[in-house]
Amino acid sequence: MTLDILRQRLQNQLLSQTKFTQPSQVVAWLGAVQSQDYAGAKWAISQRTNGLTDGEIERCFAKGEILRTHVLRPTWHFVTPQDIRWMLALTAPRVLALLAFLDRQLAVDQSLIKQTNTILAKALEGGRQSTRAEIGSVLQKNGVQTNGLRLGHIVMHAELDGIICSGAKKGKQFTYALLEERAPQAKTLEHEEALAELTKRYFRSHGPATLKDFVWWSGLTMAEARKGIDFVKSEFEQEVIEGQAYWFAAWQPVRKPSPTTFLLPNYDEYTVGYTDRSAIFDASHADKFPRESVLAQSILVAGRIVGTWKRTIKKKEIVIELAPFTLPTNEQNQAIIAATQQYGKFLELPVVITNSG
Repeated sequence: MTLDILRQRLQNQLLSQTKFTQPSQVVAWLGAVQSQDYAGAKWAISQRTNGLTDGEIERCFAKGEILRTHVLRPTWHFVTPQDIRWMLALTAPRVLALLAFLDRQLAVDQSLIKQTNTILAKALEGGRQSTRAEIGSVLQKNGVQTNGLRLGHIVMHAELDGIICSGAKKGKQFTYALLEERAPQAKTLEHEEALAELTKRYFRSHGPATLKDFVWWSGLTMAEARKGIDFVKSEFEQEVIEGQAYWFAAWQPVRKPSPTTFLLPNYDEYTVGYTDRSAIFDASHADKFPRESVLAQSILVAGRIVGTWKRTIKKKEIVIELAPFTLPTNEQNQAIIAATQQYGKFLELPVVITNSG
């Protein structure tokens, strides 16, 4: 890997430059944004816009301009209302295959799923939005057991079948709504067209990246991923580095100075979007930052992880604890401080900085 590839990723991932002002534009560009950590995912979106606040992104989510559902892999992602149906149709079969073993243990079969999908569709029609606990109560009243992990699997099947998706929050609680009411403008695509579109979205926004990276991110099989690349390879360039083929869109380096220092949330697309993360992590720091922790909250400088950070949100301030792997230079330290101030602007609270150790 070369630093140039890192610069391209920073640019393609909208970190070093962005023209977008709305969450939906960022999500559409990236294809999907992992959002199992909801607060972190909003911060990930903010850094890829002109500085939207947490409240502004929350309002967009409440209005359904971005949706949250299980897609690509068995975890939550933000997707746009326009893309949700074709992405589900393309990737849900693989997610369902991964759920199959536990489904059998939980006695969640096709007969039950048909029954519960019908119950949920009736319970949520007319714009009603319900929390998971409320959905559990409705199912129990209809004779469906929801103990243990069973409720979660029933709800996830309803998501993957395109029956429900996220609604607006009720206080701090997430809700579910009917997908057909939440995303009436959702597009449908034929399988090959959807495969080509997802492949194009990934490599234009995450490239340079490898076939294995795309397989991990998309949840598709290796055969499907290869076919996707075949569909769109005329639109991308390829470079082989250390025996690995990297695909990427034609790249024009930014002439004007752009930021290179960021406080990434956990599961940011810059880290989670690749199966091989060696380019962004120096193995010499493994004692301070195990490789499996590469998806944690990270301090990023010039495309590489140089430390971690934690935050404690109080009533009138945010305390950010910085843990750089090595002593930063004065210039790096100033850039890191500037990044913490951006997080303060995002949450609209003053920041207090502390250092570990």
